[in-house]
Amino acid sequence: MQFEWSYFFSLFSLPAFWSASWTVVKLSALAWIIGLILGFGLASAKQAQSRWYSAPASVYIWFFRSVPLLVLLIFVYNLPQLMPSSGPILSNPFYAGLLALVLTEAAYMAEIHRGGLISVAKGQREAARALGISTLGAQRLIVIPQAFRIALPTLTNEYVTIVKLTSLVSVIALTELLMVGQRLYAQNFLVLETLGAVAIYYVMIVSLFGWGLQYLERYLDLTRRKPETLSDTHVSQVRQNLPAVGGGAVSNNRAGSPAALRLSNIHKRYGSHHVLKGIDLSVASGEVISIIGPSGSGKTSLIRTVNGLESIDDGEIVLFGEDFIKAAGRSDDRRVRDGVRRIGMVFQNFNLFPHRTIADNVMLAPLYHGLADRQTLRQQALALLDKVGLLAHADKYPHQLSGGQQQRVAIARALAMKPDIMLFDEPTSALDPELVGDVLAVIRDLAAEGMTMLIVTHEMDFAMSISDRVVFMEGGHVQLDASPQEIRDGDHERVRRFIGLAH
Repeated sequence: MQFEWSYFFSLFSLPAFWSASWTVVKLSALAWIIGLILGFGLASAKQAQSRWYSAPASVYIWFFRSVPLLVLLIFVYNLPQLMPSSGPILSNPFYAGLLALVLTEAAYMAEIHRGGLISVAKGQREAARALGISTLGAQRLIVIPQAFRIALPTLTNEYVTIVKLTSLVSVIALTELLMVGQRLYAQNFLVLETLGAVAIYYVMIVSLFGWGLQYLERYLDLTRRKPETLSDTHVSQVRQNLPAVGGGAVSNNRAGSPAALRLSNIHKRYGSHHVLKGIDLSVASGEVISIIGPSGSGKTSLIRTVNGLESIDDGEIVLFGEDFIKAAGRSDDRRVRDGVRRIGMVFQNFNLFPHRTIADNVMLAPLYHGLADRQTLRQQALALLDKVGLLAHADKYPHQLSGGQQQRVAIARALAMKPDIMLFDEPTSALDPELVGDVLAVIRDLAAEGMTMLIVTHEMDFAMSISDRVVFMEGGHVQLDASPQEIRDGDHERVRRFIGLAH
């Protein structure tokens, strides 16, 4: 029996097929979009710390990934027998099929979204918290855009799967492509010709929307974007219109004025590991303190408690004479959030937001907090980038910069919130030796401008040259708190040996 080519080609002008194709497009697109939204909610709930959210989400995902779609389609279509009130909607095969597809796809997309969310580095959320951005704000501005980019290729593939799954909806009498084809070859017995045309219709739908989603994927791929460095002439023109920016708060050491920061009896445990064992530390306004010590001594844990990135088990932290953080306090307490906004944090691994330009990184937090309008904040961001020597790179993305440049952007981002105190957590340890000098120069300039700073560092020469006091930690205790001159002249053999002064 020969293949009827004339009949095969005639099927592409048949109105019934084009009408069925439109049904497939509507059904698959709606199922994908609704499943995308519900799936993200399920993924977020499954990751929640509260079992009241994570347990139901986990059960939903487990159940609807286990039930065959064919069984679910028939069940949903016949649901009005159990729930007569659902009859006006579910007696329509389109809506019944849509509901069944959404119930199934939400479960599958939840796991796709969860993979994307897990892939976003923890440091991104910590950077948001350090900038005083709420959990919901961080999700909206930082986590979701990155997670969506990561998940998009798999989500695109899932749309292709949905298009093919719509063929199963024919079992509840929805007039889609496969049903139209079945009706035709039941009449003329030209099975191969009819199913061949059905297959091509599916291929056209998948190709059209697949190309659209692949274009979106390429558009969101930051690695495809070319670095844009401003010319010297353009930099000079921009610089002329920039506002003046200061480095920090003016030193305030008047007698009787409260300390900028006071830590009292700070204890921190990770399970049975007691990291901080009763730390007491007072920092005056305008003072620069370097915290040094061997690895594992608790330096980073200490500095992370200052802005609430780590909770404390005992003790309290007072900020400019006002209660700030107490043991067993809530990290999302308004008092804590307001205090965090007064403290800038620069991380060891930069933690810049990779999906935003350098200028956007700097202005994101001030814009979120409503400190000024977008145009004003843009100018201030450019001025800060000029301050750290990176104005020409304002429109680049973080991955287009060197490590030293990224760390200087991180400093500018922290300064954009006009903090009273700056925290540096080993700001040069992730840099190549030749890049360290530029970062240290920026920190040195801030010290000269009167910024109150706590610096965790392994750069001993830098610590001894810039600091008003050097705090040496070991075994979770402060073993020494002294000025650089006292360390040089005193009999502190352990500390002198650690920083390389002992003979």
